[in-house]
This record gives sequence, structure tokens and C-alpha cells, in this order.
Amino acid sequence: MPDLSHFDKALERRKHDGTLRNIEPQLNGVDFYSNDYLGLAKNREFHNILLGKIIKNPTLLSGSTGSRLISGNSDIVMEAELHIAKEHRFESALLFSSGYQANLALFSTLPTRHHTIIVDEQVHRSVHDGCRMSHAKKLKFRHNDCGHLEDILRRQNGPCYIAVESLYSMDGDLAPLQEIAGVAEKYNSGLIVDEAHAFGVFGYGLVDRLDLQEKVLAVTVTYGKALGVHGAAILSRNTMKSYLINFASPFIYTTASQDFLWESIKAGYDFLSRNSYLSAQLKDNIKVFRKLEIQTSSSENSPVQAVVIPDYARLKDLQQILSEKGFLTYAVFSPTVKKGAERLRICLHSFNTEEEITELAGIIKEFI
Repeated sequence: MPDLSHFDKALERRKHDGTLRNIEPQLNGVDFYSNDYLGLAKNREFHNILLGKIIKNPTLLSGSTGSRLISGNSDIVMEAELHIAKEHRFESALLFSSGYQANLALFSTLPTRHHTIIVDEQVHRSVHDGCRMSHAKKLKFRHNDCGHLEDILRRQNGPCYIAVESLYSMDGDLAPLQEIAGVAEKYNSGLIVDEAHAFGVFGYGLVDRLDLQEKVLAVTVTYGKALGVHGAAILSRNTMKSYLINFASPFIYTTASQDFLWESIKAGYDFLSRNSYLSAQLKDNIKVFRKLEIQTSSSENSPVQAVVIPDYARLKDLQQILSEKGFLTYAVFSPTVKKGAERLRICLHSFNTEEEITELAGIIKEFI
């Protein structure tokens, strides 16, 4: 057995800093911390639709038996991809088991060691991990700073990719997508947009809402948040889909998910189109929170509202007070965010009541 003391020391440092992560039992309380923005993960009507599909076709629950390039492909997953591509007005969609896996596929496959990937400094960890696998040069530009992005692009010689999120999950702010797309076009760079937290909240996402399909190289859409299921899709052109199928290790060497996942995603799109009131309710709840004037740099339209409290002990105390009052929130510490940028991350949902939001805000305002 090798010496594991260096693992113990690293964990001990985390424990000493108060940043040790643990898997805790699920708590009961008012949900202000999950990504279930539209409540579909708990929606009984949606559950009954999915249950009906299983009753009609129990084989949906069977394992796929292999990767999609061997025995794991099916008519169901291919129909789902065609449906998704049509809904988003892209040539093609390629489904994955998670958004993390989709981003690994994109950023480990498209750029090579001769390319440069320029990422927003706040972009998701899955993008950074994919970049490491690609061997491409990676540079960061200041968060949402198009001038800094252009300055970096101006000094590059070879092909470049730009990676951003449309709605940032830690800051709760929106990317200036139209301006970024313009910069990318000016320097003939491939723009890749992660819509994980925007899909469902802003219709099919901000790329769709702003009609930027022709301005982006690829979009990642995930279904474990507002859609209440799991999985993800890369939206792109047919050539891009074929290239990923041929060269993306996270796609080639992964056992495909069971058909129930793909059927759930397709059903979710239909459910969203028939229940637009859910996003309207979420929008109203965001307005309620914003009127209570909690200090935050998050977008006034975002379901994620970040309250920065750069003091570990005070942030922990506030989370504990809220928990004792029955409110579930998420305190974000370093290294997930930079030191000095620790925050209480509040997620608003369509199912939160005005009374709950008002009480939550009252406790926060009294504390800070």
C-alpha cells in the first residue's frame, strides 16, 4: 500500500481552513439552493407523464448495454436529438449524460496544441478541465470585459476559441453575448456558449432569444436544472457533430444512458412549451426579491442572487441562522470562488412564495 499521508495532510488543511467538503443527508426546508428553477424535479404532473411512458414501454428503464458507437444507440435518442436541434434552430444536437461530460468533449476535442482557448475567468470548471485535456494554450479574460477579450485576441496569431456562460451560476450575472459574438466574428474566432443556467429560465436560452445561432460555434444546454431531469446536448452544425462523434473521447468511450433519460428530455421540452406560466412565476419571484433591496451584483433578471460576505465565520453563521429558520441556502467558499469573494448563493424558483422570499430577505438584511 502506498503512503497516503499527503492525502491526509491536504484534507487536514481543508478542515483547518473550514473548506472541507462532505456529502450530507438531504435536508428539509424551503428550497433556496437548488437549480430546480421551474420546479419540474418535483412537479407531479410532469412525473405522471414520465410514469405513463414507463408503463407504456418498460424497456425504457433497461441499460443501454454499450457506447452509442457499439450497442448503445437507439431510435429514441436519435429522435430526441432531431427534436432538440429543431427546437433550438440548429443543424444538429448531440446528447450526453451530463453537462460536465459535454463540456469535456467540446474543449478536449476541438482545440489542439496549436490553438488558443480564451475563457471568461468565471467560466465553469468543466471548461477548464476540458482545456487541460486539449493541450491548447489557455488564456483568461476579465469577467464580461469585452475590451480585455479583444485586446487578447488582437495579440494572437493562430486559431482561437472563446468560452463563456450566458448566465453565470456563482455571480448570477449575464454575459454581454451580442457584444462578445461581435468580437468573435471580428477576429474569426469560434464562440462556445454554456447555457446550463439560462435554459428554461430564458426560454431556450439567451443564444436562442437573441437569435445568435449563426454567430456561435457551439452551445451546451443542460437538463439537470430548469428541466428537472438530467443530461445535456451540444448544439452545433452537422460537421461539428460528426467531428465530435469521431474524435471526442468523452463521447466515444462512455456507455450511453438508458433511453428513459432521452425520453424524459424530449417530454420536458413539450412540458415547457405547454406551461410557460412557470417561467412567468419565476420572473415575478425574482422581481419580489429585487424590490427588497438586498445588496447584490447579480442581474436583476437572474434566478441566482449572490450576496457577497467575505468572512468565513459570518457567512457560516448566516447560513446556519437561515437553516434554523427553515431556509435552505448555499454558502460558497474558496476555492470554488476567489478568497474575499465568498458569498451566500440564493436560488429563486417558480414555487417559492412571496412570504418565503420576504422572510428570507428580512433575515439577511438584519444580519448584514
